[in-house]
Amino acid sequence: MTNRTRILLVVLVAFASAIGGVFVGRQLIPVKEPVETELHALLHRQLDLDSQQLAAIENIEERFAMRRRALELEMRADNARLAAAIRAEQGYGPRVDSAVDHSHQVMGELQKATLEHIFEMRAVLRPDQAQRFDEAVTRALTATER
Repeated sequence: MTNRTRILLVVLVAFASAIGGVFVGRQLIPVKEPVETELHALLHRQLDLDSQQLAAIENIEERFAMRRRALELEMRADNARLAAAIRAEQGYGPRVDSAVDHSHQVMGELQKATLEHIFEMRAVLRPDQAQRFDEAVTRALTATER
């Protein structure tokens, strides 16, 4: 067996092992659904929304998706500014401090926008639906395992 053949064989075995490891890991380690997914499933599968409610919630979700995407892009830009500040200052200086503060401000805006989104959807629900929705939100916010 030549050196080249051995290297190719090692690479193929490593690749197959990596794929196998990913497959086994996905089977053994359950992935917890994000809060949004849980609420989305509750809204669309368990609350028996009427057509008006469904249309209103879909509209709310579309608007929020745009707002969330804009804030996520802003956070990504904040990370780039933070990286540039760290590179320039080589320590925790005023530029780093300012970049961190701005990043936290945008994170707070996203959290507030998310809560506004949740309350906007809740307003579309009947009282019995709202109670189940509130219970799901409370469970999601107080869950100890993430």
